[in-house]
Amino acid sequence: MNKKLAAVLSGGAVLVLALSGCSSEEKTNPVDDWARKYCDQVKTQFKIKAEADQLIAVTAIDGKPADLQAADSKAFQDLANVNKALAAAFRTVGTTPVEDDEQLVRAATAERDASAAFYLDLKKQVDALDTADQQEFADGLMVVSEGFAKAEANEKAWNKLRASETGKAMGKFEGCRTVKAKPPAAAGPSPSTSS
Repeated sequence: MNKKLAAVLSGGAVLVLALSGCSSEEKTNPVDDWARKYCDQVKTQFKIKAEADQLIAVTAIDGKPADLQAADSKAFQDLANVNKALAAAFRTVGTTPVEDDEQLVRAATAERDASAAFYLDLKKQVDALDTADQQEFADGLMVVSEGFAKAEANEKAWNKLRASETGKAMGKFEGCRTVKAKPPAAAGPSPSTSS
């Protein structure tokens, strides 16, 4: 049951934070300079995101309610902090040199703020689950998983920014590259878990 949540979160590493690209170009222009400043600020956040995904995935293998609750709670707090940092970095670097993209940056910033609030809400929900009642815990965790899936699908502003000139410039720098969580060693598909 929590494997489903782990799979959703692992996928979130790609969807929520993916700014892929690989370039070592040395020549710069104002958009690249802006993107470099942003990517330098968020570099550690991508690593934290991957670690949060990994924590949930690894803990899901064992599946003890208290362990699941602790792992999910920490991961959701970390994910909230990551999204706050991503939004704050947009504000710090200021207006993008691409005038047509400024509204996209604002929308992505608001979306990251909303995601941070959502993860904090998920943390509260997980913390409130009763680990002594396994059925109640399982039911509650499924509700959390479903809520997370809905939030993950709501990345319209982020995806629009990624497709823009500013987003493509961000994709050139290492600091904005996705850090993927390693799959759990023994995590095979569960016959009782459907996506």
